[in-house]
Amino acid sequence: MRLAPNAELYMQVRERTVAICADLQLEDYCVQSHWFVSPPKWHLGHTTWFWDVFCLRPRSLSRTPRGWDLALNSYYQSQGSPLPQAGRGVRSRPTIREIMDFRRQVDESMVLLLQDGAPDSANANETRSETWGKTFEVGIHHEQQHQELLCMDIKALLAMQTDVIEDLRCLSARVPDPVSEPGNPNRWWRIASGIYEIGDAGQGFAFDNERARHRVFLEAFEVRQELVTNAEYLEFMRADGYSRPELWLSVGWDWLHREGTRAPLYWRMRDEEWWEFDLDGWKKLDPDQPVRHVSYFEADACARWMNSRLPTEAEWETVASRESGSMHRQLWQWTQSAYLPYPGFRPFQGALGEYNGKFMNGQMVLRGGSVATPPPHYRVTYRNFFPPELRWQFSGIRLAR
Repeated sequence: MRLAPNAELYMQVRERTVAICADLQLEDYCVQSHWFVSPPKWHLGHTTWFWDVFCLRPRSLSRTPRGWDLALNSYYQSQGSPLPQAGRGVRSRPTIREIMDFRRQVDESMVLLLQDGAPDSANANETRSETWGKTFEVGIHHEQQHQELLCMDIKALLAMQTDVIEDLRCLSARVPDPVSEPGNPNRWWRIASGIYEIGDAGQGFAFDNERARHRVFLEAFEVRQELVTNAEYLEFMRADGYSRPELWLSVGWDWLHREGTRAPLYWRMRDEEWWEFDLDGWKKLDPDQPVRHVSYFEADACARWMNSRLPTEAEWETVASRESGSMHRQLWQWTQSAYLPYPGFRPFQGALGEYNGKFMNGQMVLRGGSVATPPPHYRVTYRNFFPPELRWQFSGIRLAR
């Protein structure tokens, strides 16, 4: 059967999620390595539940078994009381086989629905058609978000087990190393002071937190063209960067001592050399690669040590919109901007309104995408966000001044 365009897109995205997990063993699917990550099985189930709840259930086509809403809901209070995130790895049921069967059932129903042209239909009610089309778009991008989360969570899961086996090769072909463009770290983009526009212009898909497009005034500034490298970060460490309180925010200093952090995540000293864990196992640290898996606190302290600072998200987007491709798809880059609503922000309608706005507190914005970000999912206006202490995401450092 020849699939309609939206049905084909749907299946391509759904198949990639499963492909990311292709090299896992059965035991890997259920483990939750930290409270802030989720087991691979949960991702596979939750993304399916999302399609079921927001596309199939309103049409009385739900395939979610009785009692599964609690286990597969993430944070949608309008859809019931979700299981606390830290508890996602304590349940053995539903099994991974049941989850995969659930995926097949939902996919069959979704393809039949998409074959009927539901997203493009403007028959009885145009407003309803537009709502359906928006829900479909959000569903595609929601699944692509979880594809990157799967890469992050699988790496965190495997890193905990390298004391048992070091030859771990999951995902290595799907998540290549981020490599900075060859060049001089002294090259900077210069932007004159003035009024600029940032935010989604309404020409394609965007999450609600990327809107509304608005003007900002920026003083003259510079942004470095090359991300901070491992070699530069090692110099920060050798200069006692982790022991100098004048470089750290107060809450960052408290976090540093509470966690005992002295190096980026996934670094280990072996035979007086630094090694880094990646999805093809442990390897010697490459000094020319950009440093990754650092918290906001580490990025901020390192930038201060380098007589610079982190860019604001308005500065970052202003440069990125003029230097297409040069600032993207390496690592997510911390900005000094708190995750807050833009002027004129309006959340999605209905239950999807819980998607972004409810998290606009206590988090910092990252920009730029990473090697694990699905290419169709990325755009210059994309606002990623995480609490400042987390660093299992593919995060790096870009300097401004």
